Amino acid sequence: MSIHRLPSSQPSRPAHAMQPILPTKTDLRTQFAALCFREKDNKTEILLITTRRSGKWVLPKGWPMKGKTPQLVAQQEAWEEAGVKGKVVNLCLGVYSYRKRTAQGVILPCIALIYPVRVDKLQKNWPELGQRRRKWFSPKKAATKVRSPELARALRDFDPRMLRG
Repeated sequence: MSIHRLPSSQPSRPAHAMQPILPTKTDLRTQFAALCFREKDNKTEILLITTRRSGKWVLPKGWPMKGKTPQLVAQQEAWEEAGVKGKVVNLCLGVYSYRKRTAQGVILPCIALIYPVRVDKLQKNWPELGQRRRKWFSPKKAATKVRSPELARALRDFDPRMLRG
């Protein structure tokens, strides 16, 4: 006796609509982000950078580094990705989630912990010069430029006075 399967009633999806295959480990990844800010004419400004591939506005961020605390990773990424010289504050402002697409097309679920970095100076030359753009925005305007609603809220609500103790 043979078993016959009926055709699926689900319509087939075109190849371009298929999501990339996730890696075998789909654990949540963690990155550390730098909310780079300055106070100019009694107004707060936040520095955003563009991603290398898509040109979206984001915060500098990176993966954990052996021997470095999360806030020092955020400070290091601010330097490498935006040319920021400044002081990182040892206070996590919050977290936001996003999906990171790797160069191979794999989508990784990620969260980023946000650490404030008070910008003393922007260098004219830095490791990722030519790969990204950087621009100052008011907190309200910065919030409209990013995709993550959680990050937008953190940017909109950011007030450097909360860092003073």
